[in-house]
Order: sequence, then structure tokens, then C-alpha cells
Amino acid sequence: MSFPKKFLWGGAIAANQCEGAYAEGGKGLSIQDVMPKGVMGPITEEPTADNLKLTGIDFYHRYPEDIRLFAEMGFKVLRMSIAWSRIFPQGDEEQPNEEGLAFYDKVFDTCLSYGIEPMVTLSHYETPLHLAKKYNGWRNRKLIIFFERYCRTVFQRYRDKVKYWMTFNEINSVRHFPFMGAGVLTPKEKYTEQDMYQTAHHEFVASALGVKLLREIIPDAKMGCMVLGALNYPMTPLPMDMIAMMTGDRDCMFFADVQARGSYPSYIKKLWERKNIKLEMEPGDEDILTNTVDFISFSYYMSKCTAADISQYKKGKGNLTSGVSNPYLQESEWGWQIDPVGLRYTLNYFYDRYQKPLFIAENGLGATDELIKLEHGVCKIEDDYRIAYLRDHLKEVEKALQDGVDVMGYVSWGCIDVVSASTAQMKKRYGFIYVDRNEDGTGTLNRYKKKSFDWYKEVIETNGSNLAED
Repeated sequence: MSFPKKFLWGGAIAANQCEGAYAEGGKGLSIQDVMPKGVMGPITEEPTADNLKLTGIDFYHRYPEDIRLFAEMGFKVLRMSIAWSRIFPQGDEEQPNEEGLAFYDKVFDTCLSYGIEPMVTLSHYETPLHLAKKYNGWRNRKLIIFFERYCRTVFQRYRDKVKYWMTFNEINSVRHFPFMGAGVLTPKEKYTEQDMYQTAHHEFVASALGVKLLREIIPDAKMGCMVLGALNYPMTPLPMDMIAMMTGDRDCMFFADVQARGSYPSYIKKLWERKNIKLEMEPGDEDILTNTVDFISFSYYMSKCTAADISQYKKGKGNLTSGVSNPYLQESEWGWQIDPVGLRYTLNYFYDRYQKPLFIAENGLGATDELIKLEHGVCKIEDDYRIAYLRDHLKEVEKALQDGVDVMGYVSWGCIDVVSASTAQMKKRYGFIYVDRNEDGTGTLNRYKKKSFDWYKEVIETNGSNLAED
């Protein structure tokens, strides 16, 4: 048995993609409520009817049913997020919204009643909209104060219910998508590297303060960071292609380096010197950063390729950070290149670099699933392609464990169908559970088990030993 006995099997969701009820329970608006077409679309002044995230999959009202289904699969852990604007509707209030706190009490209690450990992301692309409009999001240092208050509030409230936490989801997204990643409204053409690194610094300090607070309030809890894990392959053995790979990897690893090692690496300081970037710090910031995370978590959907001269190669379609197309890999329906072996490589790379436990916080296949209606109201979804994708990736996780990597657990992204973050679509489905909701917002919202539901249930029941039989 290569998977540890206490391996944390489960699934992952995010509040802004599943909860809905955007104006219920005292909730304030978040940045997601004005992003009707996802990260690449326009930002609206107010929520619009075409924003599927306003309703999501109605997890806010249907969480007992959904968590029961997760328990039926045998989940040990559910990675989820708290919507910051449910707790502090504007983000900068001094007193929290009790109705929002009570909602998550019920969600966590339901999880625990089934033996499922909640793993909570504090900020999963859900900056309160007021903080974006009034302060320009995390470009403003004042958000550290508001985030610290938010952390203190939820740590004290849920100290007996949540033992696993993460600070910022895919914190490196601030490099390319500052509004989604950090609530920064600066137009893209005016968003400088100085802005990006200053915004990141504010999040780093806030993350480290979150670690410090957690250890004071819940000493036996664990805090992780979370990065978008897309490492690079060189297109050729050309030495300058190797340097391009190294540089590309540093774009990702810089964000983990600071949170896992507790200081700014020398390579980034040299880059700042060359580009005349002067970070604004306050006394004590560097000491705060020494509060490092307990584990490293990351999302993994694909690897990337790069070269010294990328103009001579075909660009990958990919997701938000795709590179050069890898001619040896197949693509998903959305053009994401499928590379299970890259997950093993990424796990080894992270563990060699940090020697901290690793957690796979997102992995999965987005695809158009067909709901087949049979007699007597019975429905089925044959998603063998998803089973094949997850099976191949989990086999590589097993190999990484055999390599000696300390992997805490694995959660499949969108374990129940949710609204896509990048495109705000419903037809790009990841889940083991089909949600009857269409692109035009119609549908019953009924839940149906896909073929992958029973497959993943057996994976968990056998602690992964059935993978060898596939």
C-alpha cells in the first residue's frame, strides 16, 4: 500500500462558484458578483442576471444533500472556502455578520457529523467588492488590517471545528489577473511590476499574520499556502531554453518561497535591482514573514513548455497561464494539455525545494457531460474520460509517494459541478455529481451521480489499491 493510512482523500469547491445566495444572509457583494463572464470578461458596476455565480449550484440551501453525497463517496476532507463578504459584508467593518458565521457553523457541523474534515481557504478569489472599489484591493496596505480581523474572527469562532486552513488561493494569480486574485482595479495597461510585487507583499504579510494568529488561537491546527502549480519543460536541450525554464519556474516558486521559507529570495532581490523596483515595507514586515506555513498546497491541471524564443512555437490554448504547446501531449476539450507524469514531477520538485508536507488542492478534468435520461426518472452520466484522467494522475501521485515525497492528501476540483472560475460557464463540468443547470440559468438543480462517483468511492474505500487493477 503506497498511500498512507491517514491519506486525506476528498474534493474541493469554492464559495463563489457553488454557494449562490449572493444577497442572502447579510452577505455583501464580492468581486465575483461583478464578473459575469469570468476572468477574461468585463467587470460590471452591479450584479447582472447573466452571472451564473449569483445562483451557483445553490449550495447555500442544499449543502446537507451535497455533503451527504460527499460522505457517501467516503471523503476524509472537504476543501472549501469561506466567502469573506458573508462574514464582513463590506470587508472593513469592525463587527462581523452573525448570520454569515452561523451559516458556516452549520456547514462545518454537517461535515464533521459524517467524519469529514473541513479544509478552509480564507480568500478564494472572493475579495469583498467594497475593498476593491474603496481601497483598490490588495494594492492598499490597509487590507492587511481587515484580513487580520477576519482571520481572528473565524479562527476564534471555528477553533473546535476546523483544523486545516489555507490563506490565499493560487496567490501567484496576482501576477496575471490582479482583479480576480487580489481585487485590484488598476487597468491592465497601467498595472506595473511595481504594483504586482507591492500587492503580493501585502498578501504575504497578511498570510504570515494569519499563520501567527492560527498558532495562537488553534495551536493544533495547520496552515498551508496555495499556489497555481504549473511548472515548465524546456522545448529543447538548448542551454538558453533551460534558463527560460528556470526563469519561468521562478515566476511560480517565488510565491511559495516567501511563504515557505520566510524571506525574499536573492534572485528576486536582484531582479528588483535591475528593474528599479523598490518595495514599500514597514518596520517589522520581514520579521512577520518568518511565520512560515506548515504545508504547501497547489493546483495542478497541466504542465507548460517554454523556450528562449517562444515566437517560433505554437502557443498552448490552456488555462489562465498556458505556455508553448507540448507536441507530446493530448489536449482536453478546452485545450488544456493532459500530463499526469507532470504531477509526479511537480510533487518531487516542491518536496525537494521545501521538505514540507504537500497537499494537492485541485486537480481534475473539465468536460461537457451528457445527462442521459432513462425510464422512471433514472438518469446516468457516462464519464469514462474523467475516470481515465483522474486514474492516470493518481497513479503518478502513488509513484511520487514511492519516490519519498510526503503527500498529505488529494482533492479533486469541483467534486460536484460548479460554475467555472475562468469562463463563468456551467457546461465545463468537473464533478462526480452532475448538477442540472444550464448555460442560460435554467434547470432543476437536481443532483445526479456520474459513473465516476462510484469509481472514486472505490478508490477511497481501498485507499488507492484499486488503481493497480485499472
